[in-house]
Amino acid sequence: MDGEALQRHAREVAASLEGVSHGRPFTPHLDVWKVHGKVFLIVTDDDPDLQIITVKVDPPHGDALRRDIETITVGHYLDKKHWISVGPGTGVTKNLISDLVHDSYDLAGDRARQEQS
Repeated sequence: MDGEALQRHAREVAASLEGVSHGRPFTPHLDVWKVHGKVFLIVTDDDPDLQIITVKVDPPHGDALRRDIETITVGHYLDKKHWISVGPGTGVTKNLISDLVHDSYDLAGDRARQEQS
């Protein structure tokens, strides 16, 4: 999966989820997806050499992914413990991207619900 396909798939998955909004609140080059006002996906579109997505993760899961897949790094732009950035490469599949976007959506949504309680 190349970077363009990775980003397109992440956007498609995010758009299919309930209660999602998106826009470009930080810069025109970052496509930001939110659930209940909380960011769960950032798609970087200004650099063809950095075609990545950034998602929220449970820290131990993020550590394992970074260890096992070379093109998964600490999150750009956000907290390095709770976010990872994913670029195209070996081991990055549509299923992995779908799972990461769904998990990030769930984590961000859970956090928003906890803050409302």
